[in-house]
Amino acid sequence: MPDPNGFLRHDRRLPARRPVPVRIRDWREVYPPADDALIQEQATRCMDCGIPFCHHACPLGNRIPDWNDLVRTGRWGAAIESLHATNNFPEFTGRLCPAPCEAACVLNVPMAASPDGPGAVTIKQVEVEIINRAFDLDLVTPRAVAPPTGRRVAVVGSGPAGLAAAQQLVRTGHAVTVFERDDAIGGLLRYGIPDFKLEKRHIDRRLAQLAAEGVEFRTGVDVGTEVTGATLRAEYDAVLLACGALAGRDTPATPGRGLRGVHQAMAHLVAANRVVSGREAETPIDANGRHVVIIGGGDTAADCLGVAHRQGAAGVHQLDLYPEPPAARDADRDPWPTWPWVLRSYPAHEEGGDRVFAVAVREFVDDGTGAVRAVRIAEVTVEKRDGQRILTVLPGSERELPADLVLLAIGFEGTEEQPLLDQLGVARNARGALDTDAGWQAAPGVFVAGDMHRGASLIVWAIAEGRAAAAAVHAYLGGAGTLPVPVTPAERPLGVAR
Repeated sequence: MPDPNGFLRHDRRLPARRPVPVRIRDWREVYPPADDALIQEQATRCMDCGIPFCHHACPLGNRIPDWNDLVRTGRWGAAIESLHATNNFPEFTGRLCPAPCEAACVLNVPMAASPDGPGAVTIKQVEVEIINRAFDLDLVTPRAVAPPTGRRVAVVGSGPAGLAAAQQLVRTGHAVTVFERDDAIGGLLRYGIPDFKLEKRHIDRRLAQLAAEGVEFRTGVDVGTEVTGATLRAEYDAVLLACGALAGRDTPATPGRGLRGVHQAMAHLVAANRVVSGREAETPIDANGRHVVIIGGGDTAADCLGVAHRQGAAGVHQLDLYPEPPAARDADRDPWPTWPWVLRSYPAHEEGGDRVFAVAVREFVDDGTGAVRAVRIAEVTVEKRDGQRILTVLPGSERELPADLVLLAIGFEGTEEQPLLDQLGVARNARGALDTDAGWQAAPGVFVAGDMHRGASLIVWAIAEGRAAAAAVHAYLGGAGTLPVPVTPAERPLGVAR
């Protein structure tokens, strides 16, 4: 039984972040480990609801009430078993997922005494502390795999979708090779996520488990060029594509887009991650001493903000096309338990910088030498008409912001065009993703999962799709038994947009 009064006795609390003046001097994670007492207190707030909306909001189907109660009673070993039953990599999701489970927590139901409810259980923090303790207690070890089936699977892409699929498949006895074009495994986890959100040691120790279970990793291989689609078909019984959605959205029509100093956000993040890892950046982009303008209001923009602070930017403005969201859920617009439109602030925002809402970039201003010196912006209103976004500029609202480094963090247009697609007989759809049938196949024997399939999305979706696609591959190869299938290509959890 859960503690029926836990949420009455304990308020929602998170561990204190490392002080801003300290953390911006290094690249270590913002949150220090939490102590057992705090995490058990927060797990005690879980009511084990008759309908666990948190569970239904999670694409992975995590058994959240189960492991909350196991943490409450100090059974950490059982908690990690319950967590690993649905999630291959809780050390990643517990640090990077925006937690739709918390938005759907029953403790977020508006009440007369508290319009926003008492505050969700700190599900994400409990999750990450379960896996932290599992590693500390040496509970994350290579699992026994089934006898070899004699079937071979190629996984192209080593982000969370590809790695989850590889682990599921190797455990059923299939021989799995993961191909990665970068010089290290991890996909966006490796070079797209800053260390202050995910230190790379978490990736490395999980990769050690996968390697011990039999997954083969091949890095520095550009599949489609160095290894062709024909070679994959000849040497493997199935191919799973998990190459992500890395084609960044651009603004080619904006005057001055070609000026020096205007970059895609991911170019900035990749370069910074490579430098932090001790590797050389192909195109170094350093914010040190520069006036930075970040265009975009999402996770990628916030990552660039935190990187700019640590690189020593002279000042940072973050621009958002849309008006400032409300601080609390608007029950008429987004009734519980749907995902609410609210102002989301990240640790990087408390470190500095200015957020500017409801503005659009009109021009990148040339300094006379072909480099950007400013961004000309104007206040705008945004409305939707017949599915189209209509911008209206407020007359007389134009002004300039100083900028000698501009980062475009305005989303992604799907997976990149690449020779491999034609070689395998598949093509991008209108969203830049790859369509599949109900069995996750885009072509006979060619499976797709993660952002490459659904477009840029959440890490929990990537892992869920990797697991589900692995189950489909296993069935296609005639594997004995079944693998858990958390989602089908058409499903999505309550209130979370595709």
